[in-house]
Amino acid sequence: MGQQETAKPAACASVSLGRGLDLKSPVLLASGTVSYGEELSQLCDFSKIGGIVTKAISLEPRTGNPPQRIAETPSGMINAIGLANVGIERFITEKVPFLRKLDTAVIVNIAGRSIDDYCEVVSRLDAVEGLNGYEINLSCPNVKGECMIMGVSRDATYEIVSELRTITNRHLMIKLTPNVTSISSIALAAEEAGADSVSLINTVVGMAINYITRRPLLKNITGGLSGPAIKPIALAKVWEVFKAVTIPVVGMGGIAGFEDAMEFLLAGSKAVQIGTMNFVYPDIGEQVATAIEQYFSTPGATPISEYSGSLLTD
Repeated sequence: MGQQETAKPAACASVSLGRGLDLKSPVLLASGTVSYGEELSQLCDFSKIGGIVTKAISLEPRTGNPPQRIAETPSGMINAIGLANVGIERFITEKVPFLRKLDTAVIVNIAGRSIDDYCEVVSRLDAVEGLNGYEINLSCPNVKGECMIMGVSRDATYEIVSELRTITNRHLMIKLTPNVTSISSIALAAEEAGADSVSLINTVVGMAINYITRRPLLKNITGGLSGPAIKPIALAKVWEVFKAVTIPVVGMGGIAGFEDAMEFLLAGSKAVQIGTMNFVYPDIGEQVATAIEQYFSTPGATPISEYSGSLLTD
């Protein structure tokens, strides 16, 4: 008689964001930094992390902004990629078959020029198996006249989330911009309209200049600043939103290691996303996820469900 298999213990750092989005780890890899997963999967063990958020998908293919569209800055980078992507048709036929094989959650980031665009993309993806949810990008700062307009308006945010909620029963995560007067007001609108979670922050509008040529480093002139430079801003926004909403908060912005991720958890994040540092250390997600699991596996450690949002401010 063969040896009886024993059930594997549940991960001590597993979290649930609701509506079927259960993560083995609170660590996600952020949209725009992992493409569609193929390349990075050779350098990072996706089975150790909670999931990946794909590059933004739009209804039609997009070439994005003209180069130069990315540049390094002190403690970070600035980009104006312009949501370049293969479009919904090629995503379904060429990218989803690989994504289905991953031993981790797959969240599709979605962008659009109009509410109808968002609804059409979600409707078509809803018929595709192997996807765990959608991150609705209402906050890209380097695509003029599109999703950024929706993300800075409480009413527009409420309208688009309400429409999407009637289309899908999958998890809806709404990505928020810090480039607003009141990010908590936008988060509340998303929650009231039926969002399951909010993710923040997207990049901060910034600019870089070459003083010798007297020209901006980006052809688009301005772009989105990311990396460690924006971490203090991101922490403050996560804390603000956490105090305003009851749905889960997914924090991001400048996470470069274990300690940073833990700070975001304390500030109110139930999960975190790692972005820019994937370009520096391709296995950073695996490293951080492993360290978090070890921390919460330590005898006597506060459960992650209690640790999240437990910042002491007295």
